[in-house]
Amino acid sequence: MTLTDNEIQSDYINRINRVFEFIDENLDSDLSLNTVSKIAFFSPFHFHRIFKCITSETLNEYVNRRRIEKSALDLLHKNLTKTEIALKFGFNETSSFSRAFKKYYGISPSEFEKQNSNRNSKIRQLESKNGQEYPDVDKYISIINHLKDWIKMNAKIELKEMPKMNVAYVSSIGPQNLGAAYAKLMQWATPKGLMNEQTKMVTIYHDSFKVTEAHKVRMSASILLNNPVETKGEIGQTSIESGRFIVGSFEIQTKEFEKSWTGLFIWMNVNGYKKADRNPFEIYHNNFNEHPEKKAIVDFYIPIE
Repeated sequence: MTLTDNEIQSDYINRINRVFEFIDENLDSDLSLNTVSKIAFFSPFHFHRIFKCITSETLNEYVNRRRIEKSALDLLHKNLTKTEIALKFGFNETSSFSRAFKKYYGISPSEFEKQNSNRNSKIRQLESKNGQEYPDVDKYISIINHLKDWIKMNAKIELKEMPKMNVAYVSSIGPQNLGAAYAKLMQWATPKGLMNEQTKMVTIYHDSFKVTEAHKVRMSASILLNNPVETKGEIGQTSIESGRFIVGSFEIQTKEFEKSWTGLFIWMNVNGYKKADRNPFEIYHNNFNEHPEKKAIVDFYIPIE
């Protein structure tokens, strides 16, 4: 049987999805081209071409970026030493970690910590990544207070222990591709009887807009599954691990999502909680296009320790 071009492309994406998971689970280990290409069952030469075609980055560029951006998040959310962070993300020495960090962000890890001492959110992002200048102190405090008030007025916040949840998903690199990912997912799910009024759609964030350029942020456009199903090609299946979460429930316009996420992270920090090494996600409870005010009824989940 001869495979069509679409089937070949879907198979390639399926293999690269496995690679994404492997890399995230092994950032402290050997992630050389020879090692990672075996996960995808490609020759190193073929894997190099396919990976760059899908991600627009070489494997080495992608791995280095993941290590540096994950370390930046630990500097924001964890009370770890530079040595602990360096070893956690595959750097043999603190000096090599510091050099790589400065090459990527333009400042040292120590300076990054100073500039983000409030550790509150996207407000104080690095100019080298998004071109924004830092607001002055008074304006910064005003923004923080505004977001605190926003959360009080617009969110119901709870702490929840959540069970393990199985999802089917399509990967999206960059928010500009998220709609197309959901369209593919629904096209697959509908004939299988998986789309109905009870179906919950979920966006899982594998990267953070705080430290990653938006067009490189990897997300999973997902639906919750009551039972495991057979998936193939671009459709993957994974689990959201059980654990403790801060859950913010909102009824908001789509343009207010960023403000709501930022405010929820501020609430986390103000109340002394620490983000866990798991992925935040959103669960949607309506189609915002059908809402009289075009609002989404959505829950934001931040995993905590």
